[in-house]
Amino acid sequence: MAGSKEGIYHIHDAFVDPSDDVLVPEPGYPVYANGTVFAGGQNYFMPLKKKNHFLPDFHAIPEAVAKKASLMFINYPNNPTAACCDKKLFETAVKFAQHHNIIVCHDAAYSEMYYDGEKPASFLEVAGAKEVGIEFHSLSKTYCMTGWRLGWACGNAKVLQGLAKVKENVDSGVFQAVQYAGIAALTGDQKCVDNMREVFQERRDIFVGGLQKLGWKVDKPKASFYVWAEVPPRYTSVHCSSLLLEQAGIVATPGIGFGPSGEGYVRFALTQDKNRLQEALKRIEKIKW
Repeated sequence: MAGSKEGIYHIHDAFVDPSDDVLVPEPGYPVYANGTVFAGGQNYFMPLKKKNHFLPDFHAIPEAVAKKASLMFINYPNNPTAACCDKKLFETAVKFAQHHNIIVCHDAAYSEMYYDGEKPASFLEVAGAKEVGIEFHSLSKTYCMTGWRLGWACGNAKVLQGLAKVKENVDSGVFQAVQYAGIAALTGDQKCVDNMREVFQERRDIFVGGLQKLGWKVDKPKASFYVWAEVPPRYTSVHCSSLLLEQAGIVATPGIGFGPSGEGYVRFALTQDKNRLQEALKRIEKIKW
C-alpha cells in the first residue's frame, strides 16, 4: 500500500454500502470517518473518554446500529490520545464483531513506538481476530520513512482480497526503490528502532515532566510520539492552541479537531529534539493565561 492511510481509506470502498454504519472512535484519525462519508455510509462515533482510559465502550453501541455496521475501527497505541490497551479490549472487539458480523480494522501504526519496555499487543494475537478483521501498519513511524508512503495490511484473507480489488483499480504500486528500502528496513538490524525509542522516551520524559511542573494535567504516554494534555481551566482547545501559537510560537493541535470528545485537550508531538522541547517549555511558562 502507498502508506497505511491509503489502505484505511480504501477499505471503505471495498465493504461500505450507503445503508451501512461504520463504528469510528472519536477523537480519532480523521480518515476513519472521512472514508465513510465518501463511501456513502453513516458514521457512528464511539467516544474515547478519560474515565474509560480512552477505550471504546462496545456495550454502549445501540443494537440497531450494530446490526447495520459493516466496519469498526480501533487504534492502539492511539492517535491522538496516546492511550494503550491490553488484549482484553481486543478480545471484546472480536466477540462483538463475531456477534454482529462486523469487520474490525485495527490501525497499528504506532505499535513499535512504545516506552519503558512495555510492548503493545497486536490485535492479531487474540484468538478469532483473523476471522473478523485485519491490521494496518506503516513504515512511516517505525523507520522514520514518513512521506515515502509504504505500509501494509494483514489478517483475514477475504477482507484483504476485497481491499486488493479496490486498490488494483485505483492506483499502481509503490515506487520500486521505496519497496526495496522497506525490505531493507524490515529485514535489517533493528537497533535503529531501539535507538529511536530511547530518543523519544527521553523527549517524552523532558516535555511531560516540564508540563507537569508548570501545572498542566497530563499523563506520561506509554506509546506513540504524542502528548495529550488537558488545556488550562476556562479555555477551549482552539483558544489554547491559538495562545500557544501567538504568544509562544508553538504549534499544538486542538483536540476538537479529532472529534467532540477531544474538546478540553491539545495534542503535542515529540518530533523536535530535546533542546527545542526545553525551549518550548520556557516559552509556555511565559504565556499569560
